[in-house]
Amino acid sequence: QVQLVESGGGLVQPGGSLRLSCAASGSIFRIYGMGWYRQAPGKQRELVAAITSGGSLYYADSVKGRFTISRDNAKNTVYLQMNSLKPEDTAVYYCNADGTYYGGSKWGSWGQGTQVTVSS
Repeated sequence: QVQLVESGGGLVQPGGSLRLSCAASGSIFRIYGMGWYRQAPGKQRELVAAITSGGSLYYADSVKGRFTISRDNAKNTVYLQMNSLKPEDTAVYYCNADGTYYGGSKWGSWGQGTQVTVSS
């Protein structure tokens, strides 16, 4: 079992910033990729940003230039720095990761989600 715990969500005014963190714990041998998804009420969950073990990056067009994903492999933690936030960024943000256990089998896990609300 791999547990992902998100933190850093909250209420912020338009144009403000938030930094989300997601820490993975468990019998983790390797994390292949980590990413952030978000889901607004009535909308499908969408991939916001992702980072691979090799450092390759992906950003949704809607957040490109405003959000930055990074990871600290030693801490098994991924971050999402969100700048210039807009009301349309309001959503529950979920951390996702996949990798292998020490035993060699694969795992995939989701965090519980953290609410980000952008409102004046």
